Amino acid sequence: MRIPTISRPPYGPGPRRDPEPFERFIDTLPTLYPLVHEHLTRERVGDAALLYRWPGADPTGASSPTVLMAHYDVVPATDEGWQHPPFVAVITDSGPDGDEAVLWGRGTIDDKGCAAAILEAIERLLAAGFRPRHDVLVSLGDDEEVSGRGARAIVEVLRERGVRPSLVLDEGGAIVSGAFPGVDEPYAVVGVTEKGITTLRLTVEQQGGHAASPPPLAATERLARAILRLNARPAHARLDATTRLMIRTLGERAKPALRFVFRRVDLFAPLLLRVFLRTSPETRALVRTTRAVTELRAGHAANALAERAEATINMRIAPGTSVAEAVSEAETAIDDERVTVEVLEPSEPSPVSPASGEGWEAIVQAVHDVHPGLVVSPYVMMQASDSRWFTAISDHVYRFAPFRMTADERACLHAKNERIRVAAFLEGVRVYEALLRQR
Repeated sequence: MRIPTISRPPYGPGPRRDPEPFERFIDTLPTLYPLVHEHLTRERVGDAALLYRWPGADPTGASSPTVLMAHYDVVPATDEGWQHPPFVAVITDSGPDGDEAVLWGRGTIDDKGCAAAILEAIERLLAAGFRPRHDVLVSLGDDEEVSGRGARAIVEVLRERGVRPSLVLDEGGAIVSGAFPGVDEPYAVVGVTEKGITTLRLTVEQQGGHAASPPPLAATERLARAILRLNARPAHARLDATTRLMIRTLGERAKPALRFVFRRVDLFAPLLLRVFLRTSPETRALVRTTRAVTELRAGHAANALAERAEATINMRIAPGTSVAEAVSEAETAIDDERVTVEVLEPSEPSPVSPASGEGWEAIVQAVHDVHPGLVVSPYVMMQASDSRWFTAISDHVYRFAPFRMTADERACLHAKNERIRVAAFLEGVRVYEALLRQR
């Protein structure tokens, strides 16, 4: 956590990525996990992505390994507003959510927590003399937060070698509570698919001039109007097949009146759509493509009209739709030929992996080994992850960070005061151990 492996986008203003922390991170891993680096091979792919191979006892399993994934790059953070500085990795006796010890820092949840838990689980299993039946690969991406080129390069390497993983597990869902209407007990959500991701750059270019005599609609105001129009016309909402399965699964633990409705999700779909759209930002995001304005740029002086105004719109594309549909909806909402809409690095929603079968059941069993009786449900992961690239070589790609997370902890992703409870992290290590013992 103390090594600031910050990723920055390759386009736009601002500093580019500093390679030094990434090299330091790579050099530090063997000192933290000596058995991993003694018994597993490590291969550097692309710029700084890492691919580990743990050979299984059965050599026929080399072409259908289990892949555990994480990424070790993080989004930027400064000390401002943090209860504890983001790259100091402070452990406190208690946190704002209770009396458990808490580790504070950028990347604790997204996603060095998973990277460390995976390597710690393998280190423990090696110390116990365990060897998997089939190969286990560990994929550590170095640029998931900006592009995922490292993971894409790893996929190409595996494709060339004829590898088709039997199970891929990346970051994603977690053990949560309170996010689903009417269900009070904790439950685990495992992503069987994920939304696509697309960045729109809105640009307005027009005559500048002195701020003392502004036109009726300056570049900045035209851009602001476009953003307001986008907000006023959100994307079409729908209940896709995965979300309907999640409603039925979690609905079995809902209060009796709601259980009746959730069991009959197809019949009550219009009502449930209205409920999800009104409950929380998380439930709203489950049922539609989302748009978020993440960057604004304009002007060069306090008394001069901007000749160019730009906004960055981050869109998460819902399953059952497409990038083309989402872009068309946005352009229709903006309805202004003076606003240029540029599409950057489009990525479609991922294929849906089965919520049944050997791979799925292995994840469920690993969760139950550590958390007996916990409900495990499929869901649509709303973020984008490196695992989307692995769908090109595997039909069994899942997204689950095996940690307990409160609503406040989830809200700290990409925000101030990111943190994880120490006990939750250690439970996650045990889940990975339990999963590997089945492979």
